[in-house]
Amino acid sequence: MTTAKQDLELVAVTKRYGNTVAVDAIQHRFKPGSYACLLGPSGCGKSSTLRMIAGHESVTDGSILLGGRDISGLAPAQRGTAMMFQNYALFPHLSVIENVAFSLKMKGVDAPQRRKKAGEMLELVDLTALSDRLPDQLSGGQQQRVALARALITRPEVLLLDEPLSALDPFLRVRMRSELKKLQKELGISFIHVTHGQDEALALADEIVVMNNAVIEQAGPAREVFNAPRTRFVAQFMGGHNVIALPEGHYAIRSDAINVTAPEAGLLDGCVTAVEYQGTHVSIISRIVGDEEITALVPDNLFFSTPHHPGDRIGLRWDAENLHQLTA
Repeated sequence: MTTAKQDLELVAVTKRYGNTVAVDAIQHRFKPGSYACLLGPSGCGKSSTLRMIAGHESVTDGSILLGGRDISGLAPAQRGTAMMFQNYALFPHLSVIENVAFSLKMKGVDAPQRRKKAGEMLELVDLTALSDRLPDQLSGGQQQRVALARALITRPEVLLLDEPLSALDPFLRVRMRSELKKLQKELGISFIHVTHGQDEALALADEIVVMNNAVIEQAGPAREVFNAPRTRFVAQFMGGHNVIALPEGHYAIRSDAINVTAPEAGLLDGCVTAVEYQGTHVSIISRIVGDEEITALVPDNLFFSTPHHPGDRIGLRWDAENLHQLTA
């Protein structure tokens, strides 16, 4: 299954519900054939953005372009996109293969042809052996793969995924992440995946688009967004960073770049408030002047050679090259 790679571009896209602005004139071009994650807290506008791309929500202002063609006013089936819903939305009375073939049936494709196409999709997601089962006879991961096959049978140029892993248990979520990534690479089409999970976005995305309060705070390659956050919000939401106020401004520094020392040897003094063992590392949370909290991630062997406990005074040090100045 190969499709010509198309750019998807949002041009000053706005969504209002009455007086509430859910998405505020966002501008972004998604790279063709890439895996992008829309990441942000609940209510930031990411799901509204996805639904506007899909055609399940109208655009209040602005345009959505796919391959240079304005698709903003088209019905979902005419856009060249397909959406996989959070709850999978499978028909309980139809078999797996009938669920996958359903959109072709609606288009008037004859039974042998649609069964052949649905069979190809089930082979793609490794579910051929379960084609005659009903949805309630499947596990959560299997239901998700049926929903994927059903979305992909329309041969979309862009696949839209609305928190597709949220209903799965943690172990299966990790396994399905690798399956989604592998499938995207095999198909070579754009995947746009909404999530509020930073780990999920980092594991999957070629590009992360961080949204907050109806706007895009930062977008770029996953490693760049994590290592070089531009704003306090992105640094704190992505996790793994502290925000430190210094005379020249605010800086982000990764938790694993902070060293714990004796109080007199530190650049800052702190009082330990919590210690969390995390396997390979131990997280030491301390309170500094101004009532700010700083987290240091210390390798477990170093921690247990000189352990610290809540109430202890410690020093905090870092190399200046690891400080990253924030713009907002």
